[in-house]
Amino acid sequence: MVNYVLFETASGYALFERLQSEEIGAKLAQVQDTVTDLAKFGQMIKLKSFSPFKSAADALENANDVSEGIVNESLKAFLEMNLPKAGKKNKVELGVSDRNLAGAIKGELGVECSTDEIVQELIRGIRLWPISDLEKAQLGLGHSYSRAKVKFNVNRSDNMIIQAIALLDQMDKDVNTFAMRVREWYSWHFPELVKIVNDNYKYAKLVKVIKNKADLTEEHLDAMAEVLEGDETIAKQILDAARASMGTDISPIDMINIQNFADRVISLADYRKNLHNYLISKMSHVAPNLAALIGEVVGARLISQAGSLTNLSKYPASTLQILGAEKALFRALKTKGNTPKYGLIYHSSFIGRAGAKNKGRISRYLANKCTIASRIDCFTENPTDKYGQALKNQVEERLKFFDSGATPEKNAEVMKRVMDSLGDLADEVEVEEEESIPAEPTKKRVAEEDVVEEKSAKKAKKDKKEKKDKKEKKDKKEKKEKRKRRTRIRIAEVGEDIAKNTKEWKGLRVTVQLTIQNRQAQVSVVPSASSLVIKALKEPPRDRKKEKNIKHSGNISLDDVIEIARTMRYKSFARELSGTVKEILGTAQSVGK
Repeated sequence: MVNYVLFETASGYALFERLQSEEIGAKLAQVQDTVTDLAKFGQMIKLKSFSPFKSAADALENANDVSEGIVNESLKAFLEMNLPKAGKKNKVELGVSDRNLAGAIKGELGVECSTDEIVQELIRGIRLWPISDLEKAQLGLGHSYSRAKVKFNVNRSDNMIIQAIALLDQMDKDVNTFAMRVREWYSWHFPELVKIVNDNYKYAKLVKVIKNKADLTEEHLDAMAEVLEGDETIAKQILDAARASMGTDISPIDMINIQNFADRVISLADYRKNLHNYLISKMSHVAPNLAALIGEVVGARLISQAGSLTNLSKYPASTLQILGAEKALFRALKTKGNTPKYGLIYHSSFIGRAGAKNKGRISRYLANKCTIASRIDCFTENPTDKYGQALKNQVEERLKFFDSGATPEKNAEVMKRVMDSLGDLADEVEVEEEESIPAEPTKKRVAEEDVVEEKSAKKAKKDKKEKKDKKEKKDKKEKKEKRKRRTRIRIAEVGEDIAKNTKEWKGLRVTVQLTIQNRQAQVSVVPSASSLVIKALKEPPRDRKKEKNIKHSGNISLDDVIEIARTMRYKSFARELSGTVKEILGTAQSVGK
């Protein structure tokens, strides 16, 4: 039964003592209505103690700890001071709203905690009667807590990158669509201009300059050359084409609409350029290494596809390699075909420059470097693009390695050189200073030697274990072969004994065969052609009833041999054969086991 209830407020911790409450009929309407009546609810619980927070920062720290299920030092001291010690007669059980916090309190203080429906009902009643002074404290703490949870950082606003790249892709489609509409519309008047100027942005600007082709003169050459970035040759070609154009005349109202639409295309193209510059600046702040390695647009697409830079940094290289090719991947898995080699990273210039047989290899290598760059960008405190530049040089060296076989530089050496140039690790500098003193080895060198020794020891231990396992397997195999060999020798000896004992029986020769199937041994005696079977056929037994048991074949069973021997009055042979067979069966059973 719950004796006390812990209630966390924006001003401090409150501990209530439970006086009385109904547990059996807790879900009845009459019992639940007592919570809404302050006089009745005041008879159920009373305030035992209250511990205010020292400051707003202290309140925020305690709120964060409570939300994460951590017992703060102030909460621990508060409960130790006010909760009585539990005994055999008086048990103490604390009601807590959060289950994680209840487990933490039980682990820290050893106090039994409960979070059942009765506790939630009591906390609901406490929350129903607030104090007006708490509203301001709740407002300030709410703002601070939300700000800490959101963790807004201008340099890490990868959401802006996601929106910018999505808008940039949409702008590319819109600009291309509108530019094609301008080309089709203005081509009725001046069709030759399409073949001379291929760029959509320049075409729209030339439409604004030329307007009606009949009014185009040499005075417009400077304006056209300015649009064409100083290319006067193309400007003269446009002037000559306008004079000999096959296009139809156009009315002034149509020309006005074409001019307005060309203005819209120009404004959209200008906005697209500004948006691209904005994306470059954002990528240089949020993911400078990824942008330096693979480019701003492709890096932004990777972040957008992953959902955030943090998610991208958590991906392995194999996932990043096919990021954006999920449909092709699942289709290949469904049809049991070849999986895709690359996804969004295909738009990188490295894969385009690689040979046909090296595209898969360079895509794996590039995905590995992109993973490293994204993790550096996500978790570094001082953003820099030095690592990205070094990783880019590594990819360039790998391309040369595929083409010419030139050995690339090791990744550890490249990273160490970048770290030394940045001066991010102060202990690296100390290590270099210590390395100049030959008397004492550096800590890093000792650590490296320990690691090498540990690795070599592990490898030696592993090799020793493998050799031991191989030796045990070999010994088991040899023992098994020896056991089989002994069995064969024993059976051969028994067969020789039978042959010796049967020499007096007119040259009778008997061969003993041992067959083991499903761990059961079977023994059969096979006489030769001049053996007992021929004698049995020539001299039939006196007991005609057992004549049907004699098999007219080269292989007969053990019982048949013994029965033939008895029937033909070879009693001594039958006794010897029975004893030998028992011995053979004992050997066969041991082999079968």
